[in-house]
This record gives sequence, C-alpha cells and structure tokens, in this order.
Amino acid sequence: MAGIDINRTTEGVADLLPKDISTEIWSKAIEESTVMRLARRINLPAGGTTIPIITGDPEADWVEETAEKPVSDSAIGSKNIRGYKMAVIETFSMEFRRDLPGLYNELARRLPQALGKKFDQTVINGTAPGSDFDVLTSAPAVVVDTDDTPGDFLNAYQTVGLAGGSLDGWALSPQAEALAMQARDANGNYLFVPNPQDGGSVGRIWGQPVYKSNAVYQAGDPATLGIAGDWTSAIVGVISDVQVAISDSATVNKGGTQLNLWQRNMFAIRAEFEVGFAVRDINHFVKLTGAASGGE
Repeated sequence: MAGIDINRTTEGVADLLPKDISTEIWSKAIEESTVMRLARRINLPAGGTTIPIITGDPEADWVEETAEKPVSDSAIGSKNIRGYKMAVIETFSMEFRRDLPGLYNELARRLPQALGKKFDQTVINGTAPGSDFDVLTSAPAVVVDTDDTPGDFLNAYQTVGLAGGSLDGWALSPQAEALAMQARDANGNYLFVPNPQDGGSVGRIWGQPVYKSNAVYQAGDPATLGIAGDWTSAIVGVISDVQVAISDSATVNKGGTQLNLWQRNMFAIRAEFEVGFAVRDINHFVKLTGAASGGE
C-alpha cells in the first residue's frame, strides 16, 4: 500500500531505489520573485504603514520686474500598505530523508521559493489577499506579437512615459523572451540579442534590464506574457524574512486528513512569509499580452 507523500513509494521516487542516487538533481530552474528584485524594499511594521506621496510639484512662472511672484504648493497624498502572510507545508517520511538525502535537500531548499512564485503570480495576475495590498492585474495592456515586435516593446515604453512614469525594468516570461529574441531591425539584424548563435538570452530591451520568470506567464485569451514599468514607484513591504520551521511531533491537516507526524514516523517543513505590495500609480506599468484570438 502506498504511503503518504513524500515517501519512498511516492510516484517518481520508487524507481530511484535501491540504486545509488546521483548527487546532481535535475529540476526546473528555481523560481525567485521577480517583483521583489525589481521593486524597492522597505521594512514594514506588523500593523502596516502609511507612505506619504508627492502627487504634484509647485509650478513656477515668468514675472515682470517688481511684480508679485507666484505662489504655488505641492500636492501631497498617501498610500497605505499592509503585510499579509503566505505559507506552505510539505511532509516527508523519515525514511525518505535517510535514503534519498540529495533529493530531500533539494526539495527542502526549493520550498521557500514557492512563496516568491506565489507573490509574483498574485501581484501580476491575481487578486489581492486583502485591503491595502496593490496588484497590477488591471494595468494597461500592450499587445506583443511577431508582426512588429520591436514596435510593440517601444509602445510599452511610450505608454508608461505618457502616464508620467519612466520604464526601468521588464519582467518577461520565456514566451515573451522568445518574441524579443526574434525581433530584428530594418536591415534584418537581431535587435535585442547581440549574437543569437552565442547568446541565447535577452539582457536588455530598449536599454532597460530584463528579468525572466515563469511566474509572470498566465494562460488566457489573451495570455499575459510579462509586465514592465516604473519600478521606482513600486514598494515591497516585508514584515519578516522567510521563516522555516521543522516539526516531527505536530499534527497537520493534509487535504482533510489529520496526520500525526510522530505516530507515522514523518516530519513536516513549514515556510512562511509576511509581505505587502504598493504602487504609486498603476498606469506607470503595462501588462504585455499576446494577441487575442478574436483580435485583429
């Protein structure tokens, strides 16, 4: 009878025993939070905080000699940001850790990265976990396809500029990067890949850095391929860094089944993170999408 995941009878694991296991673990590239790499980080108190925002500057004007000088004030607003907790628990058998130490260590190391992936998915394409937590789901959309890929990326750049922002970073899915790699100028030269034979990645688009992540992509009609914008106007508020705890005596609820870890000779790893997100103006960002099936 199969045991409770993750153990030596778990699908994909049994075939590894009793053979020697390579120290190299083949796995997908670890997902890290692209949003956290792009946005500015602040330490956030447990109750959240209010951030003053300068929404308008004083305006100067020309004056005649001895005439009264104009009086003009700055406009000031505020933005609330509050942290919310995300967490994940994974269970293992003691035998799994003993007999497959390399695989276990890799799985344990990857667990906190699930938090970063969830954060990106929420900020870019998801629903806020509560009030005073901004998401970019409704950011203006710009279509990127193969008809005029360089022009599409330039359109994204201009859209942010027209809204008063200054695009300083691109977060691209592998699908969007593939489009950028195909982009050519009027002479047929690749625009964003200096040497496509030697350099199979896009480091910059129109002078601004590119960050790549699978978490950026969301299937749909149209699909979300990436996000770009003025990341100086985005803030990630962190209450505490990722906390990891291990227990072999707790009872956990796994899909409605109560697992007494001590009784079953198992243990669990818990990773959790408290974080918030705020943007000054959602129009300082654009969502890069594919063409809709019913589009032009």
